[in-house]
Amino acid sequence: MIKERNTPLPSTLYMIGFFLVAANLRAPITGVGPLADTIQQYFQISPSLIGLLNTTPLLIFGLLSPLAIFGQRIGIERMILIALMILMIGILLRSQGSLSMLFIGSIVLSTGIAIGNVLLPALIKRDFSSYISQMSTAYSITFGLTAAIASGITVPLSIILTGQWRSALAIWAILAFIAIIFWLPNLKRHNITPKTSINTQPKSIAIWRSPIAWQVTGFMGLQSLTFYVTIGWFPTYLKSHDISLSASGWLLTLFQVISLFAGAAIPFMMRITKDQRMIAIFASLSSLTGILGIFFLPKLAIIWFAIGGIGSGISIILALMFISLRSSNHQQTTQLSIMAQSIGYLIAATGPFLFGLLFEIFNAWSASFTVFIILVILQTVLGCLAGRNQTI
Repeated sequence: MIKERNTPLPSTLYMIGFFLVAANLRAPITGVGPLADTIQQYFQISPSLIGLLNTTPLLIFGLLSPLAIFGQRIGIERMILIALMILMIGILLRSQGSLSMLFIGSIVLSTGIAIGNVLLPALIKRDFSSYISQMSTAYSITFGLTAAIASGITVPLSIILTGQWRSALAIWAILAFIAIIFWLPNLKRHNITPKTSINTQPKSIAIWRSPIAWQVTGFMGLQSLTFYVTIGWFPTYLKSHDISLSASGWLLTLFQVISLFAGAAIPFMMRITKDQRMIAIFASLSSLTGILGIFFLPKLAIIWFAIGGIGSGISIILALMFISLRSSNHQQTTQLSIMAQSIGYLIAATGPFLFGLLFEIFNAWSASFTVFIILVILQTVLGCLAGRNQTI
């Protein structure tokens, strides 16, 4: 793990810019789920195509995250500015009202987010070396909170705004623009990112042959899959049980707010355990309980979203911590991070598409939920293995 040195905090303006960038990393995506049924009816497209729309950001995260390496050449601040501009352009393209632009815009905005996903943790290591744990938690809470807000307000915005669902998705370009304005002064801070922030050396073969590395990667991917299936498909499922999309949006907000509080409890939980096996099992079984409850007793959705939120919040923080805990040194941490995030997001990307495809093939939710439940059980097993007190 990285040793925290005593260094002064950067300026207030810099920190405002940092958190505004973080606020843009999930909200443009999580607002799509509550509108999935609306978009499907608007374009008269199949459930599997809507599933592909929800999958697109995850595919881009997995495939294009390495673009962040250009921060090594042009400076991390400049690369983040480029990422924000790409994000804003993508948001506007997605909202043009054509099916092609819906997907092209999703690809473009997801590219910007993918770059930000890699570079903000690098900034924490470089500029907040004495406050790594605090800033990592604050960073996670920031993008989680804005994601929760987006889930809750998207449907109401689509009702009150003139452009309906298009305007509800386009409005997040304002947040990206504000982040650009506050980030511009930071271009003078550094021109070149230290080599320790982003590792350009070839990946170690040992990482790719390590069972622990694959267990961490699998847990990262499956817990992310659980999250994105939940926000992408549960509103549509609940609508089939006479629960409105607006109500589902607020249930997703509840889910994500509880996730934030649950994740914040991780440092306290780790003080009372020798390893993380029981924490991983508890988190995964909480997610499983929420899924089973939604499927069998959807009228009690508020209870199941709350329980699932506990599991999701703990799982994401735990997955990120595994990257440091299961590696032996900083170089290995970087290599494992690249592996876990790229492959993990590709694993997660199969979730929303597969969930919709199974529903389309069998014309029943039971097939989708059966496969989903099996994958969460596998997440439980991998979490138990990754939670052992071992390193690569």
